[in-house]
Amino acid sequence: MSIEIIVPTLGESVTEAIVAKWFKSAGDGVTQDEVIVELETDKVNLEVTAETSGVLSEILVGVDENVDVGAVLGRIEEGEAPAAAEPKAEAAPEAKAANGAADPAPVAATTAAPQSPAVRKLAADTGIDPAKINGTGKKGRVTKGDLLAVIEGGVPAAATPSPQPTPAPAAAVPMEAPAAGERERREPMSRMRKRIAERLKAAQNTAAMLTTFNEVDMTNVMAVRAQYKESFEKKYGIKLGFMSFFVKAAAVALREQPAVNAEIDGTDIIYKDYFNIGVAVGAPSGLVVPVLRDADAMSFAQVEGTISEFGVKAREGKLSLADMTGGTFTISNGGIFGSLLSTPILNAPQSAILGMHAIQKRPMVVGDAIEARPMMYLALSYDHRIIDGREAVTFLVRIKQCIEDPQRILLDI
Repeated sequence: MSIEIIVPTLGESVTEAIVAKWFKSAGDGVTQDEVIVELETDKVNLEVTAETSGVLSEILVGVDENVDVGAVLGRIEEGEAPAAAEPKAEAAPEAKAANGAADPAPVAATTAAPQSPAVRKLAADTGIDPAKINGTGKKGRVTKGDLLAVIEGGVPAAATPSPQPTPAPAAAVPMEAPAAGERERREPMSRMRKRIAERLKAAQNTAAMLTTFNEVDMTNVMAVRAQYKESFEKKYGIKLGFMSFFVKAAAVALREQPAVNAEIDGTDIIYKDYFNIGVAVGAPSGLVVPVLRDADAMSFAQVEGTISEFGVKAREGKLSLADMTGGTFTISNGGIFGSLLSTPILNAPQSAILGMHAIQKRPMVVGDAIEARPMMYLALSYDHRIIDGREAVTFLVRIKQCIEDPQRILLDI
């Protein structure tokens, strides 16, 4: 019996994908639930598994081709998957040495063994050869964490650099100008990067986008965090950051200014009586915005814990479409990269986005004195078609009030 491999439902507002990679060729055996093809959307990469064991009898869509939800990618002829040929056993290292053979290969050589689809995908995207990395997985296998360590730190995981002799000073040699084209390289955009570019430009072209600014004194929030961070981490096993304060403050302000939580659909305005707040997170493939659902009902610990989980999943490429859809408002923290001020772009179809920035001590007038205070600039970009200036400024002032006096969040006043 022939079973069709179907493009699954891709999530809210996602109707198409691109075939990123086939892990099997026509004629290969497959087992039930084995990953056989990877699809790339503008939000996440999605692995499609075999519904049954058998033989991949037909591939109907090639790599880099666009597919819609419900399209047939290929077919599996149902039955027992052919047994894979067993690899030929190699002589033990001791036997090789006794026969005068070369020394056993270094640990890195074992990483040439078959890797997981996630490792192969990340290696292909970055050009890093897993065989040159000392893997920390079972039997020396390279894990995705090993690759990410190389990307983030520039040094292969678990590798011990060999000491290098100090070279003798050499006579200065005039540098030759590089040949034309050697200082440039051309690479095609990934599907996700292209879609991100399209969505951001569409937001600029469609919305009447405007940004309003304010600044917030972080003194009290920092004091609360310093006072309770140890007991908070001891009780919940997660660090108390600033993002939870801003998420909870945003939930308070959104309830009071419903237009900021709404969206335009044609000639209608859709007001949403729930608060799904997206938090922008950097990932190897680009910026992603996983969503805290019903953020107003979440505790500080739940907010911090969920954001931490999103960060890990983003780095490992494991965010699901369910994690990424349904947001009504977004918070972007450019301050973690050192940004002092910016104008964030709307995350369509949402109508507003809050930008956080770096905390910097500045002289401020407090009463009749001048004091050095830890200050942060806030930016609210919004769609002026649905949100008036009064509503935008009132919303941002409410955020400021809640952060400068965090008890307001707890007392909802």
